[in-house]
Amino acid sequence: MDNLTHTLAGIAFSQAGLNRKTRFATLALILGSNAPDIDILSGIRGSASYLEYHRGITHSFVGVTALALILAGAIYFLGRRVKPRPSGPPLNLPWLIAACWIATLGHLLLDFTNQYGVRPFLPFSGRWYALDIMPIFDPILWLIFLVCLGLPFLLRLVSEEVGAGRPGYRRGATLALIGMLLLWGLREINHRRALTEFASNNYGEEPPLRLGAFPTLNPLDWSCVVETDSAYYMLSASSLESDVDAANAEAFHKPESSPVLDAAMNSHVGRVFMNFARFPWAEVEENPDGYEVRIRDLRFGASLGRFEAKVDLNHNLAVVDQNFSFTGEQGR
Repeated sequence: MDNLTHTLAGIAFSQAGLNRKTRFATLALILGSNAPDIDILSGIRGSASYLEYHRGITHSFVGVTALALILAGAIYFLGRRVKPRPSGPPLNLPWLIAACWIATLGHLLLDFTNQYGVRPFLPFSGRWYALDIMPIFDPILWLIFLVCLGLPFLLRLVSEEVGAGRPGYRRGATLALIGMLLLWGLREINHRRALTEFASNNYGEEPPLRLGAFPTLNPLDWSCVVETDSAYYMLSASSLESDVDAANAEAFHKPESSPVLDAAMNSHVGRVFMNFARFPWAEVEENPDGYEVRIRDLRFGASLGRFEAKVDLNHNLAVVDQNFSFTGEQGR
C-alpha cells in the first residue's frame, strides 16, 4: 500500500488505545508503519536491484520483528533523555516493542492485500503471497480513515468552544479499523465471485490453466488475466454482471521458445523478473544491432513500460543492456 495509508493505519492503532500504554506510542506506530519500506533504498543500485530487493527481507516476519526491536530500542534510548510531561503514561519498553511490532506487522498485512504481494517467509522461502483484493492506492480507504479520524477532531473543537466535555478519539479510530476490515471483506467476496465467473468460460476454445482477478479503484470491477496452453487473455468484468464476455477478451499469444528468448530469460534482469512475475508475456524484436526482448507481467497491464523487463542482445546473444521499468502505482 501507499505510505499515506500506512501512516493513517498507524495513527488509528495509536488512537484506538495504544497511546495510553507508553510515551511515544504514536511516534513508534507511525514510524513502524512505514519502516519496512526502507528497502526502497535498494533502487539506488538500479531498477533491477529495486525489483530484486523491494518487499524482500524487510517485508518478512523475520524482518518486521527485527525492525520493531531496533525501532523500539532507539525510541526508548532517546526518549529517556526527554523530560516527561506531568500527565500521560510513562515510558515503557515492553509496550514500545509491542507498538512497533503491531505497526510493522500491520504494514506487512496491508501490503499482502494487493496484487504486488509480499515474501513473508524470507530468508527461508522466497515464495510470493498476495491476496489480490486492494489497489496500491485506494481513495475509499483514505476516505474511511480521514472521516473516522477527522470527525472526532472536529467534534472536539466544537465541544471546547461551547464549553462541553472533550470527546476522545478512541471510537473514531476503532471505527476506522473496523471500516478497513469491512472494505476488505466486501472486496474479498467480490473477488471470489469474479474468479468463479472467469473460470467458468473457455478462451480461444481452450480451458483456463491459471487465472487471476486483480482490483481496480471500484470494489465491484476486476481486471482478469487467464492463461491457456497457447495464450494469455485479458478482460474486465463487474461483480454486478452474471456473464463474462470471454469472446472479446484480448489475446496475447505465447512466443515460441528460441535461443534469443532463452538468453534474455537467463540475464540477471530476466531471472529476477521471472521470479516475481505471475503472468509473464514476452515479445522478441530483431533490429540492426541484434534483438530487443520485452517481458511484461500482465497482472499490471500490457502497456509498454507498465511493468516490464527489457533486455537488449547483440547477434551473438550477449547482453548489451538490461533494465526494469514501471509506471504509475504498480511499483510501490
